[in-house]
This record gives sequence, structure tokens and C-alpha cells, in this order.
Amino acid sequence: MRILMVEDTEDLADAVVRRLRHLGYAVDWAPDGEAAEELLAQETYQLVILDIMLPGVDGQTILTKLRRRRDHTPVLVVTARSQVNVKVDLLDLGADDFIVKPFDLRELEARCRALLRRSHGMASSATRFGNLLFDMAAKRASVDGQALDLSGREFRLLELFLTNLNSVMGKDDLLNRLFSLDQPAAPNAIELYVSRLRKKLEGASVEIRTVRGLGYVAEVSAER
Repeated sequence: MRILMVEDTEDLADAVVRRLRHLGYAVDWAPDGEAAEELLAQETYQLVILDIMLPGVDGQTILTKLRRRRDHTPVLVVTARSQVNVKVDLLDLGADDFIVKPFDLRELEARCRALLRRSHGMASSATRFGNLLFDMAAKRASVDGQALDLSGREFRLLELFLTNLNSVMGKDDLLNRLFSLDQPAAPNAIELYVSRLRKKLEGASVEIRTVRGLGYVAEVSAER
């Protein structure tokens, strides 16, 4: 999943970006409001982590513009102000959730997972697809009770397929969602990751098919 981190405090941004990338997310960082607006105009994100107090264009302005153009990308607001009226105002502006500084990175992870899960219509962290159990919170997938040995990026690739079942996903789209702007990927990276994932899904109810000239589609087989 592609995430944009908008935060002017470099140490905090670095810690969050490192943590989320370790979990397999593709994360871009914008150090100020102007950079955030440029990235939001050029790239597609599944989640925005937005600090309110930014130099230049502030987070409130970015959020307001985002919602005015009917962009429904989930936004997790980061604020140093814990007053109830501040939180209410942010929610009324269109924020999906908020977290108050200082925060534990584990809480940030949990809130990110909840927003991504909600945007894909997943009611709980653990979801079953035939004999495949996928648990976002535990970062674990299993087939018939046997855990799959997945790398962070393989886990996110599986998540992308499961949240887009029966929909063809192009290689460029997968590449954009799995790799950050400063993480160049080889042209055949997606083919390699899909090949590895297919091998690990042998015997699973979920099958990843190649659609010639278009990309890949994941389907759940009723026979397994």
C-alpha cells in the first residue's frame, strides 16, 4: 500500500518511514505543505499521514483542498493538540482519524491498518478466503493452519490482491503501490514477486492468474 507521510520534523518522519517500510509499505515523505501538494497531485496514495503544523501550507489547508476536490483518500492527522474541540474540528474537515504527539509507533501502525482495512471494506483484521487466513494486525497469512513464510513486500503484495479480488491489476499499478519514489525497482520486479508468491500459495484457495497484456487477477477457488 502506498502511503504519504507529511511531517516537517525529520527525525520523526524518518522513524515512521523506516518502521512502515520495514512492514512492507511503500512510503513517500513530504517535509512541508508545498511538497505534499505536489505529490498528491502527481501520485496515488491509499493513506495520508498528515501533520497539521507545517511550514508554508499547513495540514488543515491540505486536508480542506483534498476533500473539496472529492478525494476520499483516508487521512490520519497528526497533531500536538489534544483538546476535544481541535479533534472535532479536524474530523469535521474530513479527517478519518487522528493521533496526538508524542505517540507510540505501534499505535500509529494500528491506526494505519484500521484505516486501510476500512477503505477496503474489511470489518476485522483477520479475514478468511477459503482455506487462506489473512491477518493484517499479526502480519501473518496461513493456509490450512500452516503459516506462510512471507517477506514484508510479499505480504503487502498478497494484501493488494486480496483487497482487489477479481479485479485485474496492472504491473505498473502494483509497482507504484509496492515501491516508494526513492526505491527504484527493476523492470521485472513485479514478475519476480508474483512468481515467489504463487509458489508460497500452492494449495491455497487463492489463485493469481496472469491476464495477458493487462496484468494479474486474484480469485478464490471454491474447490480448495
